[in-house]
Amino acid sequence: MASVNDILSFWFGTLKLPEDAKPRPVWFRKDPTFDDAIRQRFARDYDAAVRGERDTWRASAPSCLALIILFDQFPRNLFRNDAQTFATDELALSHSEYALAQGFDQDLQPIHRLFMYLPFEHSENLVDQKRSIGLFKALRDAQGMSIAGDYAERHMKIIERFGRFPHRNAVLDRESTTEELAFLQQPGSSF
Repeated sequence: MASVNDILSFWFGTLKLPEDAKPRPVWFRKDPTFDDAIRQRFARDYDAAVRGERDTWRASAPSCLALIILFDQFPRNLFRNDAQTFATDELALSHSEYALAQGFDQDLQPIHRLFMYLPFEHSENLVDQKRSIGLFKALRDAQGMSIAGDYAERHMKIIERFGRFPHRNAVLDRESTTEELAFLQQPGSSF
């Protein structure tokens, strides 16, 4: 089984990041090789976390961040184009809320905070989306993090308009409205 350091080193490339660390392109694009690397190295850890076997990782900022990545980011690679992609979003959000209540985000560098805040952006709840905007707005001043706020605003506009992310409808077996289908034909309609 992987350790907290294994997960964070894999995801960020290294544990020791400069203050101005930039997002890695592989995080936000489809890459079958990257997906397979996550599947090979961390699928068992994801399953263990789902069973609650990693709940003690809530104890510190780094370990809580690793847990959030297990629940929020890894499923997007492990289960791409499957409903299970979003199955642990609520767990990720719960751990993010806990981490913020503990002030863990303040112990992390901006690039790390990005992933502690993403579960709010991934939520289909407008209250969570508004919180996402506030969190990412605070990151905008951090070098290299301005794009995070732009994406948060785009996500919130979709939730304000539809109450959900239409691009998830097919994999979640939800019927799309005519307006959603038209929206999905536009560039930038999905993430």
